[in-house]
Amino acid sequence: MIHTLRPLLPRPLLSRPLHGVTALALACSLLAGCAVGPDYKRPDAPVPQAFKEASDAMPAWTGDWKTAEPQDAMSRPDWWRVFGDPALDDLMSQVQVSNQNIKAAEAQYRQAAAALAAARAGFFPVIGAQAGVSRGASGSSSSIINGQSATLSATWEIDVWGRIRRQVESADAGAQASQADLAATLLSTQATLAQSYFLLRIADAQRALLDRTVADYAKSLQLVQNQYKAGTAQRSDVLQSETQLKSAQAQQIDIRITRAQLEHSIAVLVGKPPADLTMATVDTSTAIPRVPVAVPSQLLERRPDIGAAERRMASANAEIGVAQAAYYPTLSLSATGGLTASTLARWLSLPDRIWSVGAGLAGTVFDGGLRGAAKAQAVAAYDQTVANYRQTVLGAFQEVEDNLAAARLLEEESTVQNDALRSAREALALVNNRYKAGTAGLLDVLTAQTAAYTAERTALSITGRQYTSAVTLIKALGGGWHAPDVAVGKTDTPPAATGTPQ
Repeated sequence: MIHTLRPLLPRPLLSRPLHGVTALALACSLLAGCAVGPDYKRPDAPVPQAFKEASDAMPAWTGDWKTAEPQDAMSRPDWWRVFGDPALDDLMSQVQVSNQNIKAAEAQYRQAAAALAAARAGFFPVIGAQAGVSRGASGSSSSIINGQSATLSATWEIDVWGRIRRQVESADAGAQASQADLAATLLSTQATLAQSYFLLRIADAQRALLDRTVADYAKSLQLVQNQYKAGTAQRSDVLQSETQLKSAQAQQIDIRITRAQLEHSIAVLVGKPPADLTMATVDTSTAIPRVPVAVPSQLLERRPDIGAAERRMASANAEIGVAQAAYYPTLSLSATGGLTASTLARWLSLPDRIWSVGAGLAGTVFDGGLRGAAKAQAVAAYDQTVANYRQTVLGAFQEVEDNLAAARLLEEESTVQNDALRSAREALALVNNRYKAGTAGLLDVLTAQTAAYTAERTALSITGRQYTSAVTLIKALGGGWHAPDVAVGKTDTPPAATGTPQ
């Protein structure tokens, strides 16, 4: 394969024997057989065979489990559509194009892609051009010397030891990690938006409950006041009824604070000032999706944070090779050619031709341990990324387990609480009948009213926690659970940045 260099080097240089390191370096570079440093191999990470908190009573997939491998480039569905809420769909379409954190992550990805392009430029020679006109005198001579010249020069570092290849490998993995960071930011922002949206809807439901409760308490107070005026009720009964009404009114105001803050949060998430977003109160009930829990570990491959951590390991591994390559000399080829003449007329008709070509071998003889320290630093950085990767995997499984437990137990809690609510409503109806019949006191009515209100508000609170848990579980699973319907693949090279999050 040495013959491929003939167009680049003059014949006299080719006719000389290439000895020692130079011959080895050229052959090694041309055959691409040498790249110092360890080749990357993904370290093992602790992966369970099944989720501890998965329940046979809940919908589940069946299938073989396999060792998890990051597949963050896998196409993700619009997971929020499982809630069937058009208003949420509209907000999600805004967050993808207007959220500033997503824009910042997208810009960071484009920086990483540009850094990769810069690293790949090292594979090619650097070519320069120069032109000049001069006029001057030499020594005691009074004659004027004119000169015109135009030259081209080229310098090319031969990647003998794979330093450039390792730099490109590191930059490539870094760009993929940045792409995964962008996906993680998008997923996290979407999950936060969905949680805020559902909590706002729960706040609307709680406010509607409080409106009804305040109206009922006001009627009770009016009734007691009339009875007090008629002499059939005591002053203490009026005060108790007033206390109950005022407490409900205070909670009515407090829920307005919660709703306003959630609305402001949603506005910022979709890239708007809070003053520019007003969300109407909608009396709707969105079904909570039943998220499959016995899922293959392949779903965790779709978590972009795991993908980013794995790609950073690959990048750090390549940096060890870059540091190790510093121990070896660099081989560079250079060539210069051009035209020169003493007068403009001669330069146009018969200029002198100049050229030079050569090869240089340069290395460090002594650096006081600088290269050894750089390599030790690179190895330590790689070990850190390995630990971070394994911790990310552990954290991912914990997040899934936490929300599997929450989803299962909150469903049980909701069932029990709904039973309690039915009992409280039935008790209130019975006490009201007894009160009208004169067989129960006002205190019994107030107690039953408070119990019914508390039971209903607790049920709404549990529903809000179920929404939050469902969204968090979807996020923990990587943004969706349609893996069997999605082609699995890995992008070795990031797509061209277009200014729009992928």
